Amino acid sequence: MSALHRAPAAWVPVPVCGPACLPGDGPRVGAARFAARLAGLVVVLTATVAGVAVLRGRARRGWLRTCAGAALRAAGVRAVVSGRLPRHRALVVANHLSWIDVLALFAAGTVRMQAKREVRDWLVLGPLAARTGALFVDRSGLRALPATVAETADALRSGAVVGVFPEGTTWCGAAAGTFRRAAFQAAVDAGTPVTPVAFVLRDGAGPATATGAFVGEQTLWGSLCRVLRAPALTCEMTVLPALDPTGSDRRALASAAATAVGAVTGVPHPVPTAPRPVARPVPVAA
Repeated sequence: MSALHRAPAAWVPVPVCGPACLPGDGPRVGAARFAARLAGLVVVLTATVAGVAVLRGRARRGWLRTCAGAALRAAGVRAVVSGRLPRHRALVVANHLSWIDVLALFAAGTVRMQAKREVRDWLVLGPLAARTGALFVDRSGLRALPATVAETADALRSGAVVGVFPEGTTWCGAAAGTFRRAAFQAAVDAGTPVTPVAFVLRDGAGPATATGAFVGEQTLWGSLCRVLRAPALTCEMTVLPALDPTGSDRRALASAAATAVGAVTGVPHPVPTAPRPVARPVPVAA
C-alpha cells in the first residue's frame, strides 16, 4: 500500500495509490479461459451497445442491468449484494476501487452516474455512458463546480438516482480518500436522501485484495487483463441505511457517509476538513 496522503481541498483529485499497491504475480487462469472471458465480454459489450441504441425507458434500464451483471460474470467476478438500492430520488455515494464498482451499481439498480468529462470522448464507452444519462463532470478546476452541483441537484429533483464516487478517484482498498463535499451539497439543495454504499473486492471467498483495483498509471486494458487473469474475484456491495439531509450540511453528510462506509470496509476515511473561517476586517481607530 502506498503512503496515505491528506486529500487536498481543491476540486481536482490527486491519486495516491499506484503500482506498489497491487499484489505481485499470483495464480492465473490459463490462456483458454482468459480468451473465453475476453470473448464473453466483447459479446456482452456488443449486445449492450445494440440494445441501448434501440430500447427506450424501462426496457433500456432493464437491459442495462442485465448486461452489467452479465459483464461481471463474463469477467469472472461474482457480485454479492447486501441490501437494495433506492429506486427513486436519491444520491448514492460509494467508495471507489475499480470499473467493477460501476458495473455492480448498474447491475443492482437504475443509476445515473457522475463521470469525468473525458469519458465522453472514449471510444464506444463514451457514447454508451451518454445514452445511460451520465452526468459528465469537469474536474479541471473549481470554476465548473457550482454548475456540477446545480446539475446534480436538478437530476435529483427530477426523481433520478444519481451515483457518485465522492473520493474523486480510485483507491486500492487498503487506503481510502476523503469524501469530498460537493456532491453532498447537491443532496442538501434538493432535499434528497443520501444512500452510502460500501465496496470490498475479495479473492474468491477469501480476504480483501487489490487485484481488481484500477489505480495509478494502469490503463483500462491493463486493469481488465489483470481481472480476467484472476482465478476468482468477488465484489461485495453493501447498501447502507439512507441519511436524511434535513437540518444537516454537506460536511456532516459527507462525514456520516464516510464513517458508514468505513465501518463495513474496515478502512477509515479522512474526515472532511471544516471550511476556513472568513477573516473579518478589524476596525481601525481614526
